[in-house]
Amino acid sequence: MTTLLSSADTLTRDALTVLQPGFTGTDAPDWLLRRLGEGLASVGLFGRNIASPDQLAALTAQLRAEREDVLVAIDEEGGDVTRLEVRGGSSFPGNLALGAVDDTRLTHDVARELGRRLAECGVNLNWAPSADVNSNPSNPVIGVRSFGADPLLVARHTAAYVEGLQSAGVAACAKHFPGHGDTAVDSHHDLPRIAAELRTLQERELVPFRAAIAAGTKAVMSAHILLPALDGTLPATLSHNVLTGLLRAPASEGGLGFDGLIVTDGMEMRAISAVYGIERGSVLAIAAGADAICVGGGLADEDTVLRLRDALVRAVRDGELAEQRLADAAARVRALARWTRSAGATPGALSGERGVAPAPEAGLIAARRALRVTRNGPYEPLTTPAYVAAFTPVANIAVGDETPWGVAAELARLVPGTETGTYGNAGTTEPDAAAQTAEVLRAAGQRRIVAVVRDAHRHAWMSGALDALLAARPDTVVVEMGVPQAAPRGALHIATHGAARVCGRAAAEVIAGG
Repeated sequence: MTTLLSSADTLTRDALTVLQPGFTGTDAPDWLLRRLGEGLASVGLFGRNIASPDQLAALTAQLRAEREDVLVAIDEEGGDVTRLEVRGGSSFPGNLALGAVDDTRLTHDVARELGRRLAECGVNLNWAPSADVNSNPSNPVIGVRSFGADPLLVARHTAAYVEGLQSAGVAACAKHFPGHGDTAVDSHHDLPRIAAELRTLQERELVPFRAAIAAGTKAVMSAHILLPALDGTLPATLSHNVLTGLLRAPASEGGLGFDGLIVTDGMEMRAISAVYGIERGSVLAIAAGADAICVGGGLADEDTVLRLRDALVRAVRDGELAEQRLADAAARVRALARWTRSAGATPGALSGERGVAPAPEAGLIAARRALRVTRNGPYEPLTTPAYVAAFTPVANIAVGDETPWGVAAELARLVPGTETGTYGNAGTTEPDAAAQTAEVLRAAGQRRIVAVVRDAHRHAWMSGALDALLAARPDTVVVEMGVPQAAPRGALHIATHGAARVCGRAAAEVIAGG
């Protein structure tokens, strides 16, 4: 009887260990602390959990008081996807800006400084970098989160980012395996399908992941995408062919030979939850070869944790999930936790023990270098207040709509009196480009107009409004803060390769002649 109870307790602990749940609030709730004592080994943090660096450090200390080796994970890519600076905008440009500069030393240094700041706050696992090759310029969810469309460029910067981040004691997580760059569908909403042949996947999608593994990435995140060349039935997150037969298998068998932690993308994303449900999806993911279940971006309560724990335990008892597979997954979670402890990713440890010197200007330096400026004739720097028209698309869920973007705040700091207006999608109806343009001209009056766009090539209404605006006011400055796919236009055109706060500052400096 004692053996059975011990076995049951071990099974339950393993089931908790493979979960990476979220929670609400800026303090750890009692239920989360209790579950850490029962075997939960990881916690995922989101923007809603962070108010300041000091608060975050106190929160992670609270978690570690309950479990010293807890993995504290975050989705901090820098650039458009930031949780540390969710309400003010990131101090770091995103991947596309780094790829545009194409200086791997710079990418390493930016990732190292980002890692240093995470470690100072007690975060030891970062769900970054995106290793996706953005081969589809109309991709609605990757875009500027990718280093670019060239597999070799993406590979060298993915490797540099992994090495930089992990040199600061924070585990990297290359995502979204085997590559989300050639999709026209956002997996937060539906299941994308990539029809590329296996040879194309080998020569394009997989190249950066091979580089990440060679660079020593501690984790890889799976994508909720269907790739018939690898598995015609199950999305990558649930596919044994993809996670075990490709990612885990040795190179001698045609695999990538990855032996670190495989974590899923958020299981409440509709590509999984709408078809399989999160319980069934989690069981299939662990059975396929995943080691950790990411959940909590949308479902962030104790009930979710208990449902997933019980689903995994039940699957083992029913013979649907091998007990050894669950035990192996839990062991990999614990192994990563041991690495982070030895790497020193705890508040204050880096400055005091590891000697990682702060580099507070690294992000701004990178943002300035990433600018691509095109002048259509002579340009007079702005010296009097301007009107900034921000043409705003609906934000994808990964980016969210909490984080401010654009150039208005930074330009107003340099040229006091500058005002701004927002134009775009208030709902599901396509905006009226002519009406938008008329409103901008009315609001601007005689002031110089700065039109800020984001992926103008993907939004017909935005491109139409910009054309009409330039026809009426050829002296308009255009700032493209998304993927600069459309041809440069405007008296001055600035491509920032991302919408981080530092990208806006770098653009504002050029506009004002700084």
